[in-house]
Amino acid sequence: MPITNQDSGTTIDEIADGIHRISTPVPSNPDLPPGFTFNQFLITGDKPLLYHTGPRQMFELTREAIASVIPVETLRYIGFSHVESDECGALNNFLEVAPNAEPLCSDIAAMVSVGDIADRPPRAMADGETLDLGHHSVTWTATPHLPHGWECGHLFENRTGTLFCGDLFTQMGADHPAITEDDILEASEQSRAGLDYYSHTKNCAALMGKLAALQPRVLACMHGASWRGDGGALLQALGARLDG
Repeated sequence: MPITNQDSGTTIDEIADGIHRISTPVPSNPDLPPGFTFNQFLITGDKPLLYHTGPRQMFELTREAIASVIPVETLRYIGFSHVESDECGALNNFLEVAPNAEPLCSDIAAMVSVGDIADRPPRAMADGETLDLGHHSVTWTATPHLPHGWECGHLFENRTGTLFCGDLFTQMGADHPAITEDDILEASEQSRAGLDYYSHTKNCAALMGKLAALQPRVLACMHGASWRGDGGALLQALGARLDG
């Protein structure tokens, strides 16, 4: 793992072609005894996209990691699953340093939050809408209240089959590989058992089915290791646990 900041242990790794995982570990502490990781994802190419900004207090760490791959000012989109500090806490910081960047979010998020809190108007995406980034393209899948937030959804990169799955498959701990083919379902279920952050929407099965139908080959997790394999099957397995 290439380290971009020795003090924080922030690293950056390419987990799919042109897709880089930025990860900052948080050591064990009274609030989270196992420790934790905050991960952001950089899609490079003609119109670079940062997915998750990380918390505002980690802005410099994330910016430093991005700058090891591309000039930060060339970012074109700043995307996120839902409105929460680790998803978009540093949104306005990035808009300040990337003059051509636009917030990228769901149409619901744009309406109820981002149109007001962002320093620049958002690029709102409807369910099933695809955005061309040049070398890559991304499609938005709306998943209201899965795992939380009316405005929640998930971005899918079509060429590499990478699903940016936000808080799905959250794994506790501060020491994870950038990407693994080992099981992450049990670890994520342990996290959910200790701190149940799912909304338990009645539409869970249908929404999980939408995500599984994308047949992702890489699951880019915001907390913990990313995963490579039959993403459709793993999403269906998670859905079965949630229904149970």
